[in-house]
Amino acid sequence: MPPSNSKQQQQQQLYQPFRPPPSSPLPPQFRSLDTARRIDVLANRLGLWHEYAPLIPSLIQEGFSPSSIEESTGISGVEQNRLVVAAQVRDSLLQSSSDPEIVHSFDTGGAELLYEIRLLSAQQRAAAARFIVDNKLDAKGAQDLARAMKDFPRRRGDKGWESFDYALPGDCLSYMYYRQSREHKNPSEQRTAALEQALSVAETEKAKSRILEDLKGPSGDKGEQEGNVELAVPVPVVRLQMGELAESSRVVALPVCRAEDTGGVILEAPWECRSEGEFGVVVAEKGWNRWVVLPGWEPVIGLEKGGIVVSFGDARVLPWKANRWYKEEAILVVADRSRKEVAADEAFYLVAVDGGDLKVERGSALREMAVGESLGTVVLVVRPPREETEDQLSDEDWE
Repeated sequence: MPPSNSKQQQQQQLYQPFRPPPSSPLPPQFRSLDTARRIDVLANRLGLWHEYAPLIPSLIQEGFSPSSIEESTGISGVEQNRLVVAAQVRDSLLQSSSDPEIVHSFDTGGAELLYEIRLLSAQQRAAAARFIVDNKLDAKGAQDLARAMKDFPRRRGDKGWESFDYALPGDCLSYMYYRQSREHKNPSEQRTAALEQALSVAETEKAKSRILEDLKGPSGDKGEQEGNVELAVPVPVVRLQMGELAESSRVVALPVCRAEDTGGVILEAPWECRSEGEFGVVVAEKGWNRWVVLPGWEPVIGLEKGGIVVSFGDARVLPWKANRWYKEEAILVVADRSRKEVAADEAFYLVAVDGGDLKVERGSALREMAVGESLGTVVLVVRPPREETEDQLSDEDWE
């Protein structure tokens, strides 16, 4: 029995063929060209990129596919998409009354730069385009800038956020570097380098002052600095943000144990986990039931061998002060099993309590108990993502 007209209409509404996004209007010099000449223009890149980019949607509307266009012109499907989207971004800049000189700065080789700011609003695009030109950013720099501007509002409440201006691209990018600096040990060359990078792009004096405070460290004489907790704590504490994994260019998979497990379980966990092939297939030396994937933060990026994660159901078990962070929330403690020696009083280590439950202890406490070897050195503490925003745990909140 043939389908009814209503069913046919529903199917037509549900299953529509692919249509390219609205394209920029064809420049006058290309409007009278037949199909063969349009292909010739694309194949030989005759003109500026934003002039011939609209030819791609026009060919698709005539029945060409991205693969057939690639075969005829040598322009890959990825590059076709980049050209079309970048041309749309360029048009939006012109329509938003951006400085024509800024827009024309992208006429030569600017497609990949404009493509990176496609997800920004019209106002943000204009500000980002000027910043890209003024600072001579490459495609990677433009990508970082766009991500920083999109991410900045979600960081409200994070440490130092209020010192940076959301309306200024440089401050948004600076805050991203500032936040990344807190993922490194303090003090460390990586942390200092990230802070210096943040300082180099910051636009407001308030942001620069905040960064300089972290660069210079606490004031006071040597004795005061030695007793300052911020200098003594080398373990970063970060809250995983919503969508952060999806935006990470590199991730790390690590085996997970529960706090209720014994030290023996830690020893049984896979020692090595690596990515193989073009698809980054995760390969472990043996099977394991519990895994976690974390963004490629600096403290964990080198833990393909010996890395382990312990999940605690209550953050209050860790040795941090209870006056501000006395709350029950799950946390992940990332440790390096290749560093078992209790080598520093100010460091934190993963140990088994009387051979039973797992616990995090400060090096000084372990030395008092004459414990010279741990299950691993703690390198990072991860707090769970939350819809609401709040401050990250600062170094001085540790005991």
